Amino acid sequence: MTLWNLIYRSLRQHALSTLVTAGSIALAGGLLLAVWVIKTQSQAVFAQTNSGFDAVLGARSSKTQLVLNAIFHLEASPGNVAAADVAMISRHPAVRAAIPIAVGDNYYGWRIVGTLPRLFTDIEYVPGKKYALAEGRLFADGAREAVVGAYAARKLGWKVGDTFRPYHGLTFDPKTQHEEVYTITGILAPTNTPTDRVIWIPLSGVQTMAGHDPRTATDVSAVLIQLRAPTAGMMLDMMINRQGDKLTFAYPIGAIVADLFNKISWFDQVLTLLAGLVALVAAGSVLVSSYNSMSARQRDIAILRALGARRRTVFGAVVGEATAIGVLGAALGFAVYAVLAQGVAALIQEQTGVVIQPWQWQPVFAWTPGILIGLCALGGVVPAFKAYRVPVAETIAPVS
Repeated sequence: MTLWNLIYRSLRQHALSTLVTAGSIALAGGLLLAVWVIKTQSQAVFAQTNSGFDAVLGARSSKTQLVLNAIFHLEASPGNVAAADVAMISRHPAVRAAIPIAVGDNYYGWRIVGTLPRLFTDIEYVPGKKYALAEGRLFADGAREAVVGAYAARKLGWKVGDTFRPYHGLTFDPKTQHEEVYTITGILAPTNTPTDRVIWIPLSGVQTMAGHDPRTATDVSAVLIQLRAPTAGMMLDMMINRQGDKLTFAYPIGAIVADLFNKISWFDQVLTLLAGLVALVAAGSVLVSSYNSMSARQRDIAILRALGARRRTVFGAVVGEATAIGVLGAALGFAVYAVLAQGVAALIQEQTGVVIQPWQWQPVFAWTPGILIGLCALGGVVPAFKAYRVPVAETIAPVS
C-alpha cells in the first residue's frame, strides 16, 4: 500500500504536469491507432470492393482511372466505348455478364449514372447478395425515372415520388441544368459500397439527354464485366490491351486498387513516423518532468527513507509514477482515436460510399498501448535512479 500511496500522492500533487504529459501520450497513441487502422481497413475494404464485377472495359486510358470511374464513381470517364465494342464484349464466350454504364451528369455534385435494370436484378454485389429496394420499385428502361442509393437518398432527403432535374457534367454548375424531370421510383437498401452514393437512371436517359452529343447517343462510358473463369481475364487482357490501341481492359480490379494504395503508401509512412516521433517526445517529457522534479523532492524522499522506506520502494514509486502516466495517456489515446477514426470513416463514406469499421479488432489495439506504457516506464528509470541515490543524512541535515 505504501508504494501505491506514494504514486497516487505524487500524481495528485503534480496534477497539471501529469495531465499535460498524458495528453501528449494520448495524442501519439490516437494518431498511431488511427493511421494504422484506417490504412489497414481501407486497403482491405477497397481491394474487396468491386460491385460484383471482375473487370472494366473502357476507352484507352489507365486501368486505375477506369476502376475509379466505373466502380468507385470518383474519376471522370476517359472517353466513350462504341456500341459495336459493347456488343463485341457482351457476346464474347468468356464473359458471363456485361453491364454498360454512362456518366456525365450530376445533381448538386451527386453523380448520376445511367445503366440497365439488370444491374440490380441479376448481379450479386458481394457473393450471395443482390441489390434490394428499401422502398419503391426499379426504374423502367427508357423512362424518366430514377433509383437512388441509400446514402445519397438520406443526405438529399429524398423519398419515392420526389422529382429532380439533372445538371450537366460531373461538377455542379447551376447554369447547366437540364430540362428533363426525373421521378424517383425506388430507394436502394444500404450496401456499404459506392453504389449507395449514386443516383441511377436508365442508360438511354444519359445517352439521349438534351445537350449531349447526338453522334454518341449509343455509346457508353464503360462496361462492367463478369467473367466465366479467371483465365478469361488474362486472355482478354492479351487481346484488348496488348494487341489493340482503342480500348483498355482493367483486370483484376482488386490488384489495381491495391497498386493504387501502394503508390500512396508513403503518406501513411509519413503519418506513422510523425506519430512515432510524438510518442518519443511524450516519453521524453515524462523523463524530463520526473527528473526535474527530483531536485524539489529530494528532501521528501530523504525523509521517507529515514522513516524506513527502502531504496527499491522509492525506485519503484518513481517508475510506477511514470508508468501510471503512460497508462492514463494510453487510455485517453483511445478517446483521441475514436474522434479521429469516426471522422475519417465518415469522410470516406461520404466521398466513396465505402464503409469501414474503426472498432473491428486489430492487433494494434494491444501493442500500441503496450509500447506507449513501456516507453513511459523506461523514461522513469533515469529519475528513479536519481531518487534511489539520494543521500539521506546530507539531504535532511539542517542548513547552517
